[in-house]
Amino acid sequence: GPLEDPYVAAYNHNTAQWTGPYKAGISELGKDLTQPKNIDNHGKPTMLIDKLGYIHIFFGGHGGDKRHGKNTLGNGHYAANKHAVSKRPYDITEWEELNAIEPFGTYNQAIVMDNGDIYLFYRHGAHRSDWVYQKSTDNGRTFEKPVSILKTKKRTDIEATDSWYAYVSKGQNDDIIISYDYHVCWNMKATDRGHTTERHDAYYMVFDTNKNTWRNVQGDALTMPLTREVADEKTLVARTGGNGFWTFNGSTHLDQNGYPHIGINIGKDLGQKTGGPKQTSHYRWTGSEWLGGQPVYEQAREDGTDTRGDFIIKSPTEINYLLGYKENGDGIISYYNSTDGGQTFNKGKELLRSKNAAWSLTALIDNAHPDARIIVAEKLKSSNWRKLYLVGDNGPIQREKSSASVLTKADQDHLKKFKAAHELYKKNKK
Repeated sequence: GPLEDPYVAAYNHNTAQWTGPYKAGISELGKDLTQPKNIDNHGKPTMLIDKLGYIHIFFGGHGGDKRHGKNTLGNGHYAANKHAVSKRPYDITEWEELNAIEPFGTYNQAIVMDNGDIYLFYRHGAHRSDWVYQKSTDNGRTFEKPVSILKTKKRTDIEATDSWYAYVSKGQNDDIIISYDYHVCWNMKATDRGHTTERHDAYYMVFDTNKNTWRNVQGDALTMPLTREVADEKTLVARTGGNGFWTFNGSTHLDQNGYPHIGINIGKDLGQKTGGPKQTSHYRWTGSEWLGGQPVYEQAREDGTDTRGDFIIKSPTEINYLLGYKENGDGIISYYNSTDGGQTFNKGKELLRSKNAAWSLTALIDNAHPDARIIVAEKLKSSNWRKLYLVGDNGPIQREKSSASVLTKADQDHLKKFKAAHELYKKNKK
């Protein structure tokens, strides 16, 4: 919502009725008049419902800063990681903010286990920070101290620091599964481009939350936090960094055999405007080896389009991707299906098409209704606003535009005051 505060809407599949959006909290992002217009300010929000029906939102984090004290597990950037909870089960109209998580988090990913325990994973600060988790045994009312799982440290061979990007999801029984890629965090003066988003390779590991132990895909024990050297030796899925290719980490899911499948986005030097497209590619574990790496949308090799998406596993060989991409100028959300374990994919049902659209997609919604599998944002070139769609097997769920875009009078007044203050600040600065 306005000024980067989190808002929540709900859809009832039985009554076909929408409610909301309602403001769920106040972010520290988006309100500092001194920040540049194009600041890196995503504050990734994540939502879950606990075993009692209360709705939790983790939002607003982009590494924290000195106002929040010393970050002992990394470096800082800006703003605070926050946590809001609905005042009543399954009710999005009123919210309260709790103070149980560290302010230094970013890239929140939260999981509810079968016994009700909640695990919140995130990077504990800016790029040069450990990845950690915090555990709650009381439905998110309190959290234990952060535990490091992926270690950041200076390299001795080049002027850079080891860093990571991870994707976390629930595995079988008490397991949490994690795929991740490696980020070469260059020193600002180490290259002629300064810092870049350079990332490489794909990795995988498993956390047994019952035994509090970690293992690789072969079952070998891992000692945490994991360093780059041990990650390369014990958890590597594939080398993807040859010939200038970079990765953006994707999602991971298990098939009916309990074997992991990983979707990862691969492209040539993605930090440059002249870089190649990000091609969503698929890997799977057969029980003895990792196979794959083929693009889901083969045409991306030829027409230079980006692809992003998440996938559903129907069997070890039958895989369905919900893919966002461009074709002849149109933004498209479509199924792409494989029946041979990800070696080849063919276009399935098209779910959404919009002229000149660029998409941002969430991961698949856990325990989703088939009509509401993923949230899609359409970027509008001439506006600061985004169109949000709830998309499922029958396309986007419909809503009257007039009810979808209404803000409260207090929100509108707040936004007007901020815009006026920002204009005054810019004028006085000049």
